[in-house]
Amino acid sequence: MEIEAITWNLFHGRDSPPNPALFTWRSRLLRKSERDATHVQLNRDLLSEFAGLLAAARWDLALLQECPPRWVAALANAGDAVAQRSLTSRNWLASVRSALARRNPDLLGSWEGGSNVILARGALGRAKPDERQLVLRRLPERRTMVFGRHRFGLCVANLHASAISARAEEEVRRAAEVAIRWAGGLPLVLGGDFNLRPDRSAVFDELERRFGFRAPTSPGSIDHLLARDLSIVDPPASWAAEAREIADDGRALRLSDHAPVAARFRFGTAA
Repeated sequence: MEIEAITWNLFHGRDSPPNPALFTWRSRLLRKSERDATHVQLNRDLLSEFAGLLAAARWDLALLQECPPRWVAALANAGDAVAQRSLTSRNWLASVRSALARRNPDLLGSWEGGSNVILARGALGRAKPDERQLVLRRLPERRTMVFGRHRFGLCVANLHASAISARAEEEVRRAAEVAIRWAGGLPLVLGGDFNLRPDRSAVFDELERRFGFRAPTSPGSIDHLLARDLSIVDPPASWAAEAREIADDGRALRLSDHAPVAARFRFGTAA
């Protein structure tokens, strides 16, 4: 049995054109769309665009970070998936923040609050998984891991680590240790936004040496899908930028400032 997985930081449901000049105060304050020759920047709720792109993609597992909590049910419904969620930071006064973010997502940005989400569909999504959550750090920002034990004994853990490398390494290391303990010897996928690059951090070598986790994405990537006790059929690789773009009035709307990372795994431990 093969499992297709993706991990994607949703940038709090916002778009991210390649031209930084399209991010203007006019757009942020007055919600005016900005355009250049190729791309558009839209300061409005983009739930339908993210949900449509995600639903159309190929995956059995989708690990999401910086996902607006109010989006989780809609994304799961669009993808015919079951969802698990762990709240991260800035989620107090959620009803007020959500209302403001619906109207002006760029102005509120990450202050709407966020969550880490696991979506499972197809054969994996036919039953609600056993779920656990781990708080990796409370201050200065709440960092969490969501963990699920799915059908066929597949375990999945998703986290978004801190932006400071030393903290991120500590969080990823702890997440790996706890996820392995919770998995109890079953196959495990550990993924998410690690905020760590393999060419700048030795933690990936440590994870493989101590725990058997393979294999990180490209040397400069911070988004990863690591597998333990699974064969790697297609190693993790980032989507092309164009793959997360949607046509909008003759121009491209690029979703998120992160490209999804995709991989394919097979039950068994052959290389």
